[in-house]
Amino acid sequence: MNYIKSYTYGKGNSWFPYSKLPFFIGLFFCSILFLQCKKSTTTTSSSAKLGFSANLLFFDTVFTTQGSTVRVFVVRNNNNQAINISSIKLAGTYTSPFKINVDGVASSSFSNIKIPANDSIYVFATVNVNPGNPQNPAFIRDSLVFMTNGNEQYVDLWAFGWDAYYYVPNVFPPIGPAYSVLPCSGGTVEWKNDKPHVVFGYLADTTPGCTFLIDAGTQVFLHDSAVIFIGNGAAINVAGTKAKPVTFQGDRLEPDYKYLPGQWNKIWLSAGSTNNNISWAVIQNGSIGVEADTNGTSYYTLKMDHTIIKGMSSYGLLGAGATIKLNNCVIADCQSACAAMFYGGNYHFYQCTFADYWGVDNSFGQRGTSLIYINNGYTSYANVPQPRSIDSAFFGNCIIYGPLDEEVGLDSAYNAKFNYNFQNCVIKTLHNTFGPSYHYSTSNWINGDPLFYNPAIDDYHVSGGSPALNNGDPIIGAAYKIDLDGTTRGPTYTIGAYQQ
Repeated sequence: MNYIKSYTYGKGNSWFPYSKLPFFIGLFFCSILFLQCKKSTTTTSSSAKLGFSANLLFFDTVFTTQGSTVRVFVVRNNNNQAINISSIKLAGTYTSPFKINVDGVASSSFSNIKIPANDSIYVFATVNVNPGNPQNPAFIRDSLVFMTNGNEQYVDLWAFGWDAYYYVPNVFPPIGPAYSVLPCSGGTVEWKNDKPHVVFGYLADTTPGCTFLIDAGTQVFLHDSAVIFIGNGAAINVAGTKAKPVTFQGDRLEPDYKYLPGQWNKIWLSAGSTNNNISWAVIQNGSIGVEADTNGTSYYTLKMDHTIIKGMSSYGLLGAGATIKLNNCVIADCQSACAAMFYGGNYHFYQCTFADYWGVDNSFGQRGTSLIYINNGYTSYANVPQPRSIDSAFFGNCIIYGPLDEEVGLDSAYNAKFNYNFQNCVIKTLHNTFGPSYHYSTSNWINGDPLFYNPAIDDYHVSGGSPALNNGDPIIGAAYKIDLDGTTRGPTYTIGAYQQ
């Protein structure tokens, strides 16, 4: 018998019977052909069923006419032979608010969809909702029905839907600052709480002397990049209550978007806007919570109380030469700063909590700037210093705390007044020397951990043993005696937005 010598590298020599080579080659190719033939054969067995990556697609609250995000699931053929899906259709037929797309093809029904052995296809679904009850979410459900070899299988589709008021610019989709202007009659334009209000683009109150009133319990949802703009001479009055706060947030309500920052732009109190009031509100997941520009008068640009601003991708509160007063507020978890005071101005904060744990869990990147920032000027485009006095930046009975070593940023590089004062505050800071403008009180607690109850779930009450407990200035506490829980302070006063 003749042999041909072959080599298996790394395993020494091996010998192969040359005369039987055709037999082995034939056996190899027959095996390949058998497997290919088996895979290309379509099974008709009733025991061959489909597999699904999800048996339920859930769409969280969807606004009428706006549509929803896309949901997707995978249909798998886990058999060793191809399978033919006789039909895929919505149980609600063509009247269903759900729309489907199978592997890139949109239709209300499909037939004879073949999936090769051990392969899969993708199914996409969206929904448009037209609920009958405008004040409560409607529950809509349907199913996708798959017929295969006499088997009927289902994937359920569920959605909650809401009717809403819509504010859409004339240019849509908005390109740049495309405006829709609030009509003002009799000096007031009012938003009631009977339905949600959904804002696209820039929504502007530009009528001098007009007050934009938002009733207690109103829910405001803002689309990507949306802005509420208050013009020169106009004002906004957010009139929430403890029982019925006003909420501002993005219009994506799926669970994945609940804590996602940067979903809309800002509430912008532009230059010349005065007497703006925000009471009992929650402002969340935008870029800037509230921006207040210079008004050039002795009037307050903004008074805000019992309000939570959180989860902003830039600033919680941004003052630019403004006059601002806050009490019993929480501003938390902002990428740049919770409160920034640029270009001078007057700022007064009483019984407020500023807490910034942005990026502690590495979800959205790290924060590298102090959570409080104060400066007294800017440099023009011509590289000329422009001093703007900080006439007052007063913090009374406030908590300023986060994970950075320095949470108070002071920039007094310009030749202007730089007056700031912390009284009976819990502060995270490295500052141990203070300039002549700084009125330092020994009643502050420097670098003492306030022992927040649970910052991970935005609970900024303080726990037992906190230096904030019962150490607030009683005069300030009595002046702003209703805390963010609606509790009356006294006879002792805890530092921060919550009495205990």
